[in-house]
Amino acid sequence: MSILLHVCCAPCLVFPASVMQGEGREFSCYFYNPNIHPYREFRKRLDTFIEFAGSRGYSYIIDRNYGLKQFLRQVVFNEEARCGLCYRMRLGRTAKIAVENGYSGFTSTLLYSTYQNHALICNQARQAAQRQGVGFVYRDFRTGWQQGIDESISLGLYRQSYCGCIFSEQERYDNRLKKQLRILRKNDVQSRGTSDDKPE
Repeated sequence: MSILLHVCCAPCLVFPASVMQGEGREFSCYFYNPNIHPYREFRKRLDTFIEFAGSRGYSYIIDRNYGLKQFLRQVVFNEEARCGLCYRMRLGRTAKIAVENGYSGFTSTLLYSTYQNHALICNQARQAAQRQGVGFVYRDFRTGWQQGIDESISLGLYRQSYCGCIFSEQERYDNRLKKQLRILRKNDVQSRGTSDDKPE
């Protein structure tokens, strides 16, 4: 059974690829991620994927189009539901490419991340499989979360700090700002408390 493995990034490919190989499965990688912003980040992830896949001899298909407009058209005014829409885009396209290229089934490295909505990914993948008439090959790759991290670090792979979309990037900085403000308030309270304790 030949499988098309959707790849979100090289670090997330490390463990799933080892699982596929361990099972003796024939697979090819498919890089399609229109959600990634900005373009510089898109290029970093793509280049790292190409370098890693090449070093392991993995066959791959790449959608090199920077699909930010397509992604934003799907999620604008639906930001709270953006993850499901993003999964639908990527997994739907993966299923379509799998059929067009004669693969028996598909899966995704999105199933590796402990930060993603695993149940929603599975739901969208099954719907995509039904629409396209191709099998969805489920694996809970999260079992190798730390193993994949350790190996990707040892290989010196570029590791991103957010999922890729512009909204995720904003939340990352919002959270940092909130943390900094909490520290500033705490320090301010402590400073005023010390000042109030001084004798007049």
